[in-house]
Amino acid sequence: MILNFNRRKFILYGSATFATSLLLKACSSNQSTTPTVSSSGEGFKIAIALPGVITDKAWNQSGYEGINLAKQKLGAEVAYLEQVAQADQTEALTDFARQGYNLVFAHGGQFDAAIEQVAAQFKNTFFVGVNGNSKGENIASLRLDHLQGSYLCGIIGAAITKSNKLAYIAGQEFLATQEELRGFELGAKSVKPNIQIVSTFTGNWNDVAKAKEATLALISSGADVIYQWLDSASPAVLQAASDKGVYAFGNTKDQLDVAPKAVLTSAVKRLDIAIAYIAELAKQKQLKGQIYSIGLERADILSLGKFGSLVPETVKQNALKVKQEIVDKKITFENCQEAGKDTRCVKKA
Repeated sequence: MILNFNRRKFILYGSATFATSLLLKACSSNQSTTPTVSSSGEGFKIAIALPGVITDKAWNQSGYEGINLAKQKLGAEVAYLEQVAQADQTEALTDFARQGYNLVFAHGGQFDAAIEQVAAQFKNTFFVGVNGNSKGENIASLRLDHLQGSYLCGIIGAAITKSNKLAYIAGQEFLATQEELRGFELGAKSVKPNIQIVSTFTGNWNDVAKAKEATLALISSGADVIYQWLDSASPAVLQAASDKGVYAFGNTKDQLDVAPKAVLTSAVKRLDIAIAYIAELAKQKQLKGQIYSIGLERADILSLGKFGSLVPETVKQNALKVKQEIVDKKITFENCQEAGKDTRCVKKA
């Protein structure tokens, strides 16, 4: 079964006293039409806390699809909680642990502090921060190497731009978005060393008005290629770019169809497959307290999406060539310092 806990009900009934009635209510009204395979998943329970809605066609939907894929593969009982505000993160994770979930995903690097606080109290639950940077006895992080994907997009963007000014827009600034911005910059400068890259963070992954306002401001400043990482607000960026006749990149999902006149390609991140992989390790009791990083070597998880018709064939083939060089480790990204800050730099074999 798939349980969907409404946030308000979850808070009201989250205590041990009312846990049974909550589960019965959830089962009666939200039971999945696909039966659980009890023979393989009996006793194994997976939950995920999501900062946004499961219908955003981006980050949150990919997390929801991940636990569904784990359910199909492992026969696990799964539950999700959407639209978890930062102030409610600790309570949401605590409630899942109290209800006996073996594996709890927190879908975003912004959950790291909450994971570290809750994990110490519930040693029988393994917590996984997607995009996180924490590790411990019962804490792991699942990270895609966003820098590798954005590096390829930077190469494409630099080849397409006419203004020589690219832009990056995301909901929040933390390690994963910093790395993605860095990759975009490195890729672009590998083509045009003097190209300008500007960035902005809206403070909200789902606020459509903020996303559109930030996009229009970037375009007004001269940027004609925009790399975005947002959730429900991502289509607003892509549509604004299309309306203004500039270019953009999709993220997480293949978003070419959202704005075919603007999208060059997408950094496709199959988090559903990655989450199911981590869940399988947990079920087999092979999950360790470490950071799991997955890059372009797993083409089923991290790749470029469909290319827009505006991308010349030579640009497309060059990007694919560089992609293979990264997979073959002819191009690597090593820790370094630049301007007194820890970052990653390109190293060619």
